[in-house]
Amino acid sequence: MVNHRGSSHNHMRTASTAKFISRKQSPRAIALYIFLLFAFSIFIFVFNAGNIVEDHPAPVISIQSHPQTKLLQTADDELWDAPSRHGLRPCVKPTSRYKAAHGSDRYLTVKSNGGLNQMRTGISDMVAVAHIMNATLVIPQLDRRSFWQDSSIFSDIFDELHFITTLQGDVRIVRELPKELELVPRARKHFTSWSSMGYYKEMMQLWNDHQVIHVAKSDSRLANNDLPLDIQRLRCRALYHALHFSPPIESLGKKLVDRLRMRSGKYIALHLRYEKDMLAFTGCTSGLSDAESEELRIMRENTKHWKVKDINSTEQRIGGFCPLTPKEVGIFLQAIGYPPSTLIYVACGEIYGGDARLSELMSFFPNLVFKEKLATKEELNAFAKHASQSAALDYIVSLESDVFVPSYSGNMARAVEGHRRFLGHRKTITPD
Repeated sequence: MVNHRGSSHNHMRTASTAKFISRKQSPRAIALYIFLLFAFSIFIFVFNAGNIVEDHPAPVISIQSHPQTKLLQTADDELWDAPSRHGLRPCVKPTSRYKAAHGSDRYLTVKSNGGLNQMRTGISDMVAVAHIMNATLVIPQLDRRSFWQDSSIFSDIFDELHFITTLQGDVRIVRELPKELELVPRARKHFTSWSSMGYYKEMMQLWNDHQVIHVAKSDSRLANNDLPLDIQRLRCRALYHALHFSPPIESLGKKLVDRLRMRSGKYIALHLRYEKDMLAFTGCTSGLSDAESEELRIMRENTKHWKVKDINSTEQRIGGFCPLTPKEVGIFLQAIGYPPSTLIYVACGEIYGGDARLSELMSFFPNLVFKEKLATKEELNAFAKHASQSAALDYIVSLESDVFVPSYSGNMARAVEGHRRFLGHRKTITPD
């Protein structure tokens, strides 16, 4: 069908337009018409431009929102942040079934052997043994015949009063034997290594004939597994709550940590286990000269309590039983992603090879700090000839570090890593 009404309307509009065009316009009217047309065009342009700005605002440049910056921040967090605790927390409180040991007139004397961390774990074990055997524990004697020849007594390294009072709900502890028992015959016992609770229950028969039992060694006397929960918790209380370092050591240790924080907000504590005795004991001579290797072999031969004398250095290294060299530590930390500017506190004894070996690490990380550079001579004088006290300073700085990196999985490495887990899963990186 044809829409006649629409056709008629179009015809009329066409005629009207033709009439308007054909009408002669004055120059003034034409000029006004052009001006209005131009003004209308300007209005349309400005209106559309305003909409464009509204719909597409100019980008605000933010460094924090830049993808590359976010990536760098994420990488930095991974280097320094502690891992997740996964809901784990320290469990040291005794259960409702736990009963303290009173000790009465039975006494346990102990000779703690080894270096600082070996003694710490041994003492915590002896606290548990004294509890199991219902004995009074006499403050342990410390090892003075180890490699370091340290003459320190218990109170030089540990806070003796804190140790006694913290554990008073667990086991009775005294500073020394009563005078009347100093000369009585003692049962001198070398308890079997890694013994269970049942073993020490059997050892209680010694009380039938003796009032004092002397333990020749403290390390590795107690089993790690299959012990009652309360005994395991007691070991933790002894190790992490009771065995605080002496006030002078604690005070200087905290000062060292504060000075590191002032230099750089974050720092790595590197336990660089590359001392002469460690290399001689493990038989690791990779990268050493023939003269150095021979010197270590002679030392191993002359150390009576080191049972293994003939060691193949190559097999030791292939098996992963050697500490990383200073150079290898530098390569390792660089490969992980730590920048050369990273502040590294080096916790160690005297490095075998001295500055020549340390320079291999410093070529990667020149910002190395030792306690000898961080503390004054006057501050260190009291600890100068006492290796265990000096090691305690390293322990504190390592414990409080943002990242702890041991170059060898020895007693110090395991002790610090365990303590850091106990305090909240602080970051530890252990090379494989």
